[in-house]
Amino acid sequence: MSEAVAAQVRSALLRAGDLHPALAGPVLESMNFLNEVSHRYPDAISLAAGRPHEDLFDARAPERYLAAYRHHLAADRGFTPEQVRRTLFQYGRTKGVIHDLVARMLHVDEGIDVDPESVVVTVGCQEAMVLTLRALRADPRDVLLAVAPTYVGLTGAAALVDLPVVPVPGGTDGVDLDALARTVTRLRAEGRRPRACYVMPDFANPSGMSMDLAVRHALLDAAAALDLLLLEDNPYGLFHGGEHLPTLKALDTGRRVVYFGSFAKTCLPGARVGYVVADTPVEAADGGLGLFADELAKIKGMLTVNTSPVAQAVVGGHLVTHGCSLVAANTAERAVYQRNLRHLLDGLAARFPAGGPVRWNTPRGGFFVVVDVPFAADDAALEHSAQEHGVLWVPMRHFYDHPDADRRLRLSCSAVSPAEIDEALDRLAAFIASRR
Repeated sequence: MSEAVAAQVRSALLRAGDLHPALAGPVLESMNFLNEVSHRYPDAISLAAGRPHEDLFDARAPERYLAAYRHHLAADRGFTPEQVRRTLFQYGRTKGVIHDLVARMLHVDEGIDVDPESVVVTVGCQEAMVLTLRALRADPRDVLLAVAPTYVGLTGAAALVDLPVVPVPGGTDGVDLDALARTVTRLRAEGRRPRACYVMPDFANPSGMSMDLAVRHALLDAAAALDLLLLEDNPYGLFHGGEHLPTLKALDTGRRVVYFGSFAKTCLPGARVGYVVADTPVEAADGGLGLFADELAKIKGMLTVNTSPVAQAVVGGHLVTHGCSLVAANTAERAVYQRNLRHLLDGLAARFPAGGPVRWNTPRGGFFVVVDVPFAADDAALEHSAQEHGVLWVPMRHFYDHPDADRRLRLSCSAVSPAEIDEALDRLAAFIASRR
């Protein structure tokens, strides 16, 4: 530290070593690095970000949806003008004001039947994860299992609440059930407490993997036998190629699945509205039964108080406009993302010969494709790719610590046009040729 800087901070000085260790951990550093690379090379085509396609945004839609929600409150729920105004502009109930519409949407689209009181509307899906992990982390023995590779937001949230994450291999089926059982048995023998297993059964981020119906049933059976909660995250399930499998929550007969949902990909990311369905019973000290959602609401009340009612109203208006069906509301989005995924996969096949050193998986939906390359696909390689070839991607090592990750990269096709995909793949092919 220079003398000038030291003089400025003599009145107060925080040392990094005295702050929460997660702030210096690899997960939070990963997010910062990827954001910095994007900002340093704004002219590079990004096959890195899993964002919605911006051509699908309508600047006039929020106003229409607000009007639709106001009409819903007045016409369908009988609210007076004062009650409508209060609902939109005052602090709202901690669990949310559109919980009933979310529950209806889950019934219409997914065949999930839950009490609206088991729904907590959150500030994005990320808050839903933080609330759930904070509640489950009771003492230092507790650990979370997660199918690897794992969404970095989940591992980051776990780090912030001091909940260690133990990976479970995904395998060829989306989850290795034998490895899951062995891991739970080993951890319990060591005196640890596996609280739950995080899974993304549909077009997972980052792998693009999905579980077939038999594996979903087998996973639920395994969770019951192991007395383990499942944390199901489903941001991409609607963006399929024609086969819409039931979610774990739709198949859940024992209320063992805690379900995370988001309106970022299906409605409006800027609204920052997500939700968690937490209908697992909680036994109180006096023997009474409540809902896990009630416990999560206690934490939310101290974290964000409530989710913006205005943002919820935009999402609520979106739902009522489309009969509480995100399937109906996302016809155009599904077509765009399927088109882009096919274009990306066809483009890879056109540029890299079958049987060669460059290989990739072929997801049936979602945003992501994983590519194996014959060199270290690390942060230094990404920097070179951005600077010299003008194309961005994500090193898979940011998602899991495994030798296989060292030579793998993730491509996202959601936020680009077919022409941009073609140009980006040309640049990627040139980059790969230069590394070989």
